[in-house]
Amino acid sequence: MPRASGPLAEALARRTVLLDGGLSNQLADQGCDLSGALWTGRVLAERPDQVEAAHRAYARAGAEVLITASYQIGPGHPRATDLLHRSVDLAARAAEAADHEVWVAASVGPYGAVLADGSEYRGRYGLSVRELAAFHRPRVEALLAAGPDVLALETLPDPDEAEALLTVLAETGAPAWLSYTVADGRTRSGGPLPEAFALAAAAPEVIAVGVNCCDPAEVLPALEAAAATTRKPLLAYPNDGSVWDAATRTWQSPRTPVPWPTDAWHRAGARLIGGCCRIGPARIADLAAGK
Repeated sequence: MPRASGPLAEALARRTVLLDGGLSNQLADQGCDLSGALWTGRVLAERPDQVEAAHRAYARAGAEVLITASYQIGPGHPRATDLLHRSVDLAARAAEAADHEVWVAASVGPYGAVLADGSEYRGRYGLSVRELAAFHRPRVEALLAAGPDVLALETLPDPDEAEALLTVLAETGAPAWLSYTVADGRTRSGGPLPEAFALAAAAPEVIAVGVNCCDPAEVLPALEAAAATTRKPLLAYPNDGSVWDAATRTWQSPRTPVPWPTDAWHRAGARLIGGCCRIGPARIADLAAGK
């Protein structure tokens, strides 16, 4: 497949790589129905053509990494393996159609995402590290069988879940990035960031570490905490500063746009930069153009 000329880790050693934006908002803009517990997974199951179209929109905008629609697909779904494989295949097809090199990152969302109740923004599910590892293991195995370039262990609210995923990752030897969602200078579960980032720093499989799906204002302090803990490349793909209301399943937007000081993020060590929820292709195109 002519998706990319080499491993993503090698590219990160040379330059900054541009991630895509939020899949859910792009699918919604395409007229897709994201209601129900599966969220983007519903579109993956019912309208795979729309998922591929969303990936292509980001590739046209300049994204060099496409994150799959597997975030909310849990092992309890009767078609989990099929849908996980499909998510990688659709992103790969979009990557192959791009006019520049594109990597496919298989999304491994947190346990809380499968609960569909906003738990990924709280963490502390009441499960042990061993139980969380048992939950994630079949998802990781299924995604890797589909052949992505890298795993995206993303939107993690606490170090316990990171430890569980890193345990599973060590069993596979596959490359991955690890990304926490943060608030008020701590993990969403309230843990200190240096300790959280230290877990990833010690994992040879982790090619980058950072934050996603958080207020852009949280990014720089988090990157500085990560840089003090690890020499690994850092990553940042925040949302637009909105807050998710699990009860109404809606985003509460900030009163004014939140600045994106991407130059400062880069100086802090960010080598993977993009957007998460409510960040669309137009914003990614601006990032590609250096705006």
